[in-house]
Amino acid sequence: MMNEYLPLISSSINDTIASLTYFQSEATLVIGFLLVILSDLFLSKRFSQLSFGLTLGVLLIVLVQSFAFLNVENTPLFGGMVIMDHLSILFKILFCLVSLLFVLFIRYNRSLLAHEKGTGDLYAILLAVHLGMNLMAMSANLLMVFMALEMVSLGSYLMVGYISRDQKQSEASMKYALFGAVCSAIMLYGMSLLYGFTGSLYLNDPAFISGLNNIPPMALGLALTMVLVGVAFKLAVVPLHFWAPDVYEGAPTPVTAFLSTAPKIAGFALLIKFIVLINALDHPFLDIKLILASIAIASMVLGNFAAIWQNNTKRMLAYSSIGHTGFMFMALFVAPGQGYHTLIFYMFIYVIMNMAAFLIVDEIEEQTGKQNLEDYRGLGRQFSVLMVCFVFVLVSLTGLPPTVGFTAKFLVFSTALDAYNSSGSLIILVMIILAAISTLVSLFYYFKIPLNAYLKESISSDVRIANTAKAYLGMFLAFLLLLLLVFPSLIQQFL
Repeated sequence: MMNEYLPLISSSINDTIASLTYFQSEATLVIGFLLVILSDLFLSKRFSQLSFGLTLGVLLIVLVQSFAFLNVENTPLFGGMVIMDHLSILFKILFCLVSLLFVLFIRYNRSLLAHEKGTGDLYAILLAVHLGMNLMAMSANLLMVFMALEMVSLGSYLMVGYISRDQKQSEASMKYALFGAVCSAIMLYGMSLLYGFTGSLYLNDPAFISGLNNIPPMALGLALTMVLVGVAFKLAVVPLHFWAPDVYEGAPTPVTAFLSTAPKIAGFALLIKFIVLINALDHPFLDIKLILASIAIASMVLGNFAAIWQNNTKRMLAYSSIGHTGFMFMALFVAPGQGYHTLIFYMFIYVIMNMAAFLIVDEIEEQTGKQNLEDYRGLGRQFSVLMVCFVFVLVSLTGLPPTVGFTAKFLVFSTALDAYNSSGSLIILVMIILAAISTLVSLFYYFKIPLNAYLKESISSDVRIANTAKAYLGMFLAFLLLLLLVFPSLIQQFL
């Protein structure tokens, strides 16, 4: 009896060994995770910055390893549970960019450094979340999808509640964890239905697709909707956006900057896999473009209009992030190759813009204690160079020329128009019109900051404040946006 399984065991071992060759960056993250935990436990008192240095080094190694596989073909790993291809590598490079900026953000955030917990555990959590996001980008198995998503979710909950200085932060952490647990449970139940319908867990398995085609449309629609609830929660799109403003406002600013970028990008990596799956089905009622267009419209309209009424800067940027997420959906309305590359370009620019905005907001908050838009009066004199960079970042977030934000939005509009010209779909035309209106609306809340900073008198004394390393990092990202405006091919050559 044992002899019958020997060839299968031998084949499985050989496949695992061969897969490890492509799994270098994930192995580096696991080793880095263990090293950061051990260094924080035993060496943190003697070498206070060792965890920071290790995390930074690990992420740089992972970035180099990801670039090494940039031109890899469609390669199944570990029996097809994960698939490495060019698109997943692009997502992994984006994750590295966000994580590197997050590490530097933590390093120069005084509230995190001054807390009794220190930052060593936060670096370890980051590496675990980064591993989960990599797996989300490569997953081709429902079980792996759920495990990767939960790895990111649990780490995100810990980040939000890492320092609970007041009731607002504790409430934000609890709300995030409770809503996340409910959405995860719904997603898991939907996955169990898909497995029960098909008898397979592999998204690209012909038997899986054939099984989905043979079940009643209503049952399939219910199961897929439940699965996509978990993805939509990570993306913070309407109608599952309700947690984002409270959590973004209550979490430490570096964590808010991370949550508004990295998990969203990982959510899109996962969403693309389900879009490909749904497009492969023969059910005519499953119009994924109609669903995505509806979500895009609702997120753009609600996110941008709700941001107008916000006074807290982080809360305003939270609703802005919802609007930007809706805008990213527009890039999914074209042929897979061009559409996904446009989405990656927009995400890359969005990461730099959003991180720069939160870095500057955090700098102002730490230097002055000001968190509300109306408190920014006269800050143009106190933070002369920093506020100029902030205004440039806000103009880029709005998508006005001559900024690279305009270039990114122009590409998305172009891909959406191509989709409309080829299909003549009315809802796509409505989506494009509302996207243009939403962009115009964003002017009203983004420009509240320069309006207060330069055109209104300061309530306090106008004392110039020296910039810190964090301020210079924000200025550097603003300069990088300017550089990419002149040389956008620096990104496009990798796509």
